[in-house]
Amino acid sequence: MAMASSSPMDRLQALDNIEKDIATVLQTAGQALTELGKDKPANKQVESHVNQFRQTLSHVETELAKQINYLTQVSTGQAHEGSSYMSQKTLQMAMHRLDHAKRRLGELESTRSKHMQVWQQSQIQKQPPPMQ
Repeated sequence: MAMASSSPMDRLQALDNIEKDIATVLQTAGQALTELGKDKPANKQVESHVNQFRQTLSHVETELAKQINYLTQVSTGQAHEGSSYMSQKTLQMAMHRLDHAKRRLGELESTRSKHMQVWQQSQIQKQPPPMQ
């Protein structure tokens, strides 16, 4: 099952399976140690438990690595599962910034116009009266 195309329920099921495999790893390790603790351990039993332990542990490592890689992609904001959330959020923020910039430019234009009127009036008042 590919991580990029799995649903959240699939990922939860995969985590549940990993948890069960971890329990199996602990159980087989315990069985191997129990066999080794006997006065006359059966080597074939020990080898069987150790082999099962190694195989299951390897599977757990592989599956956990897949889960960690998926979580790394999600946490770094990379697009995943064909999701457009990040793009939508970026667009929404850009539109918000654009609206704010337009509003601010309108305010600045209004302020500039008022100051130009005041300046023009002061220039008119500063001019000496025409000489006759």
